[in-house]
Amino acid sequence: MKISIIGCGYVGTVTGVCFADLGHNIVFCDIDEKKLDLLSHGKAPIYEHSLDDLIQRNRERLAATSDLAAAVRDTDITFICVGTPSGDDGSIDLTYVLSAGATIGKTLQETPDFHPVIVKSTVFPGSTEGPVRTVLEEASGKQAFVDFGLGSNPEFLREGNAIQDFRESDRIILGAGDERTMQVLRDIYASFTCPKIETSIRTAEMIKYTSNAFLATKISFANEIGNLAKRLGIDSQEVFAGVGLDSRIGPAFFRTGIGFGGSCFPKDVRALIAGAGDYGEHLQIIPAALRVNESQPLKLVRLLQTHIPDLKGRRIGILGLAFKPNTDDVRESRAIPIIRALLDAGAGVVAYDPLAKENFAALFPEIEYAPSAQATLASDAVLITTEWQEFEQLDYSGKTVIDGRRIVAASRTAGVYEGVCW
Repeated sequence: MKISIIGCGYVGTVTGVCFADLGHNIVFCDIDEKKLDLLSHGKAPIYEHSLDDLIQRNRERLAATSDLAAAVRDTDITFICVGTPSGDDGSIDLTYVLSAGATIGKTLQETPDFHPVIVKSTVFPGSTEGPVRTVLEEASGKQAFVDFGLGSNPEFLREGNAIQDFRESDRIILGAGDERTMQVLRDIYASFTCPKIETSIRTAEMIKYTSNAFLATKISFANEIGNLAKRLGIDSQEVFAGVGLDSRIGPAFFRTGIGFGGSCFPKDVRALIAGAGDYGEHLQIIPAALRVNESQPLKLVRLLQTHIPDLKGRRIGILGLAFKPNTDDVRESRAIPIIRALLDAGAGVVAYDPLAKENFAALFPEIEYAPSAQATLASDAVLITTEWQEFEQLDYSGKTVIDGRRIVAASRTAGVYEGVCW
């Protein structure tokens, strides 16, 4: 099948390349010529483990263009994978989705064949059948579900593990408003043996939001219990090792620390809260989970101050800048509020990350970036904010270490060691 992918960010690139690996022909489209040039030369525009190799293996099935109309016209189905950033009130901003929809609609006006348009971008329930459908119909002069298809196919990809997540999906959610679109989606995912849920568009959108909100809440719940456990002299890891064995609960996402970041959980939780408010539903549990997450990283700084009360003029090392290991993504990284607090307290900061230094330097050009993890240890104290595996190989002897991610080597060898929840 010929598939157009609109948006060459994280979701679009991984999805398109993985579709190509299944034998489909892919046309990538983006307004960023740099991303298109990289793809045209067989390179990934984002970092993801083994993605470059997958692109090289499927180069003959991959094309890239900035001409959205041509991409749609020359393919059988279009996936919208553009960003949906947060507005000032936490609600999603559909600007990029609707802009893509308007151009797609104009192209559909001249397209005689039935062409499904699938929203893979994360949008609040009702967005696809509401404003997205409206802009497509107005631009095309055609009717959704009759003259062209419309659907939702949310993604559940974890950065750093996205290709495996695509290939070994827990489930595939197919939302469509007409049988022809649903059948095309069935055909695309025919080789997958995981559970496939066929549902309405609005339900598919809600499944995505609910999944992320629940996982975010589970993390914050673990951290709230972890904070109490530390006060009581209890190791939170042992607590959740026992709790997680309950088949009704499970062990996943019970790793206590300084909270979640990244491009999905914070944004999607805020959007769910804002969207619920628009319908007169004022959520209580989910906003609390967000408040816990926002306060959690600053506990690392407060623990540091129990050992070094006055941080003015002190040199503090930061190990880890990406929001999680195996990615260069710094969006909502827990290192951001920590470093701001250190700078506000008058400390000097020297930071290291194996992949994310360049991206983080765009946010904090004023701090020092160490050439290696070892160089970061030449500080008055070290804070661990991302659990990179290489940090387990360091010798922390004689160092003051405040750990937000449970690096075992630090707990065993540091001169002074504090864990945020243990």
